[in-house]
Amino acid sequence: MMQEMMGAFPVDTKAMQDAFKTSATLSEKMSKVALEAAEKSSEISSKWTKETLAKLSAIATVKDEPADYGKAMTDFASAQAEMTSEAMASFAEVAKKVQMETVELMLAAGKDISEDATAAVKKATTDMTAAAKKATTVAAK
Repeated sequence: MMQEMMGAFPVDTKAMQDAFKTSATLSEKMSKVALEAAEKSSEISSKWTKETLAKLSAIATVKDEPADYGKAMTDFASAQAEMTSEAMASFAEVAKKVQMETVELMLAAGKDISEDATAAVKKATTDMTAAAKKATTVAAK
């Protein structure tokens, strides 16, 4: 009797597949956001490095007057401060974009998961009710 009752309770593999697909889709989208941010951050870092190296070459050249070395260092420090400010602003824009896209994805995923869960619960309730009726009928015989 117990075996028949357990066999009467359905297992909804489609709900599991749907949940897995929803999770995999979210992971794919989140990975895309992270990879785009990493690529953009790499481009910012590379640009910043190239500009810094270009400015350093001005310091490395021989100067006619000792005061020119001080001026070259001051110019480099000023340019470096400006480049640093620009790079930090660019990194902040990347972070802001990642944050916005992540929130949008999580809200959409929450909605999808909620809809999947509601459908699964409704189906499970219907199936369990039918299975319980069937088990009750079998037990009564």
